[in-house]
Amino acid sequence: MRTKKFAAAAAVALTLALGMSACSSAGTAGSGGGGTKDVASVKGDGKTLTVWAMTGDYSDKTIAAINKEFTAKTGAKVRVQIQQWDGITTKVSTALATNTPPDVLDLGNTQVASYAANGALLDLTPYKKDLAQGQTWLDGLSDPATVDGSLYGVPGFAGARAVIYNKQMWADAGITSAPTTYEELTADLDKVKAKNTASDFSTFYMPGQYWYAGMQFVWDAGGQIASEKDGKWSAGFGDAKAQQGLQDFKDFATAYSTKASATLNTDSPDMNQIFADGKASAILSTSGALGLIEKANPKMTADQLGSFPFPGKSGKTQPVMLGGSDWGIAAKSKNTDLALQWTKIAAGPDVQSKYVYGDNGWIPNSTDGIKAADSTLSDINKGFFTAALNSKATPANARWADLEGDQSINDLFSSIVSGSKTPEEAAATFDKAADSTLNKK
Repeated sequence: MRTKKFAAAAAVALTLALGMSACSSAGTAGSGGGGTKDVASVKGDGKTLTVWAMTGDYSDKTIAAINKEFTAKTGAKVRVQIQQWDGITTKVSTALATNTPPDVLDLGNTQVASYAANGALLDLTPYKKDLAQGQTWLDGLSDPATVDGSLYGVPGFAGARAVIYNKQMWADAGITSAPTTYEELTADLDKVKAKNTASDFSTFYMPGQYWYAGMQFVWDAGGQIASEKDGKWSAGFGDAKAQQGLQDFKDFATAYSTKASATLNTDSPDMNQIFADGKASAILSTSGALGLIEKANPKMTADQLGSFPFPGKSGKTQPVMLGGSDWGIAAKSKNTDLALQWTKIAAGPDVQSKYVYGDNGWIPNSTDGIKAADSTLSDINKGFFTAALNSKATPANARWADLEGDQSINDLFSSIVSGSKTPEEAAATFDKAADSTLNKK
């Protein structure tokens, strides 16, 4: 599976200056309004729909299958333009502001709010039920695409984090099956820890800046990054439930990861390399890490690796932050009716099952799709698909990426794990900055 989407979503810092109001578009599709509408079946003979897809997201086979069905239904042709990640934010922003934008765009799920807030994307709310086609979309894809109660993106695919563990190392400690509760997890880790006493060994490598992991603990405790009411955003790490989650993360990281990791992130040193070198018995990562681990240590084959969703203190699996893709439609598209038809096909159960999962190996966009895939999943992949069933997202706020980009949220978690700040102190610092940033106009 591909991991580029995760890297891009984490690194991107959107600073959009479209300066445009929501625009109406050609065709019968509206740009909002009440009621529920079905996607219109219109003919497009002689027309060409332009679709931007990101490199590495969808295979040629997948795109060809969508286009074939679309052309058969509408008579319209499709011009697919594959985009590179470097400079994509500026390129998309510029394109959406023109009078001839691409009609459909493949967008990172955390990017949708920034474009929607500037009026660059078509309001899909009236078509939501028809676009879903009876499926229950994953919250981690649909929530960040929903701004002020309106839908601006249609879920395309997901990738989730799960625990990757060294089965042989755990077996040596007397553990023969994956834990399903938090109590079982910590008991198993204690056994592994007792068998591996080197000072540079992490029973579960959990660097302090790893805020994706930290948020799983916060969400599991019932906390939130921020919430919106009557147009005003309020950061939530000072809430009692979030405070408990922050403390839980600190306790876990302190107990099972090295002291040196308290101020580190996952990339320096590389978490996958640490695991591949046998310096950790478990990590939390995406399925894309499996190939990187085997590349770093060819002797560590799939037979030695296992996965399972991270069990939470709540009694459920910890909510995960999904990486992934949503399809957006340009507000200034001259072909909105055709764009809606193409997007409906791309998000439909057939394409999701046969191609998004079957060919690309991505997690489908709905709980229904995940459950349908279950019987065909390999043991190593089941953990990631199961984890995706319980997902959350970053705030659907145009300014959220500023807080990701300046590393504020990384510092929040690492300062707590390292002990330089208490959870209360770290939350007060972050929440003050977040309140100011998220409420900027």
